[in-house]
Amino acid sequence: MPIPPMHFHPYEAAFCGYSGSGKTTLIAAVIRKLSEHFSVGYYKHGCHRFDIDREGKDSFVIKASGATAVMIADPAKQAVIIDNGKTRLRERQIFLDLDLLLVEGLKELPLPKIVMIDQNRKILDLLDNGSVTNVAALVKSDRQTLDKQYGIPVFHRNDTDEISDFIASMLLQKSMETPLFGLVLAGGQSSRMGSDKALISYHSENQLVRTAQLMEKCCQKVFISCRDDQKEHYRPYGYPLITDRYLNIGPLGGLLSAQMEHPRTAWMTVACDLPFLDEQVFRQLSQRRNPFRYATAFMNPSSNSLEPLCSCYEPKSRDRLFSMHAESNNSLFSFLEQSRIEPLTMEHAARLRNINDPESMRTAKRECRTLHE
Repeated sequence: MPIPPMHFHPYEAAFCGYSGSGKTTLIAAVIRKLSEHFSVGYYKHGCHRFDIDREGKDSFVIKASGATAVMIADPAKQAVIIDNGKTRLRERQIFLDLDLLLVEGLKELPLPKIVMIDQNRKILDLLDNGSVTNVAALVKSDRQTLDKQYGIPVFHRNDTDEISDFIASMLLQKSMETPLFGLVLAGGQSSRMGSDKALISYHSENQLVRTAQLMEKCCQKVFISCRDDQKEHYRPYGYPLITDRYLNIGPLGGLLSAQMEHPRTAWMTVACDLPFLDEQVFRQLSQRRNPFRYATAFMNPSSNSLEPLCSCYEPKSRDRLFSMHAESNNSLFSFLEQSRIEPLTMEHAARLRNINDPESMRTAKRECRTLHE
């Protein structure tokens, strides 16, 4: 099933109806409920002009003097005043920090909609003639009855818990339609090891194949991330290859290259130098992945820090990763530290131990032999 395109946020729903139908009151109640578990944004679209500042204030004077953009800030909040224009990309970037977005209005856009039935039922005429589409549910007052069945849920206006649960369930279902692909990061130089870390065997298979096989248990497809000059070394193992399009920026280059090929996919991204990972780790990462966040990552108990190379990155992380790259910050660890993510607990720190030099490799091989005895 194709994933519907997003307009302002990957997980969005609109409340539509004529003025006086109770949209804002209901949205406020729904946000109170949803905010117990999610970070919720609100986008209000109105047909009338509005001002967020009063005439005579400094910001009003500066904007009227010709400033294209004005920011007002205090220690608790900030607001940006700009002229309307081609701002959809900017709006998306602002809202991506949030888990969910509720929109008031914009009944002409193909957003999933909760439609409020007004007293005169004018909105139903728009449903009947096809002017309003993508309707997920209807909301009516206690006194209203429907002469026609629309084949979708119908709620009473005071059923805020049920409406909130319906929206959460609808957006969760959408998140489950996002594919989860695996990406084995094998594009490193292996300079300290002196040989290709991906082709070292600690178990019955080398690290490239073993990591990919573990990923296959919980990912729909598995790809190998590598440099262009490594393609012929890895092609015989039968996994599709994604070669780096962003060079000399480390693992971020591999992830961005994968996101370019499949931008609407979540990526389980794992380094090839972690021989102590097992099936339980991969299942925990896939089953507890939070699709509403930028990423899901383990906390490494040995360092008490997030592990960027055994993580799931959601599609919406792509914009943030590009922005950090544009600022010359190519650290996936920095991305996790600065972003809203889902942290997971790793009980055994040894599972996240990476092996980078010959002495560590020999020790790890002895330990792995012991595990198999």
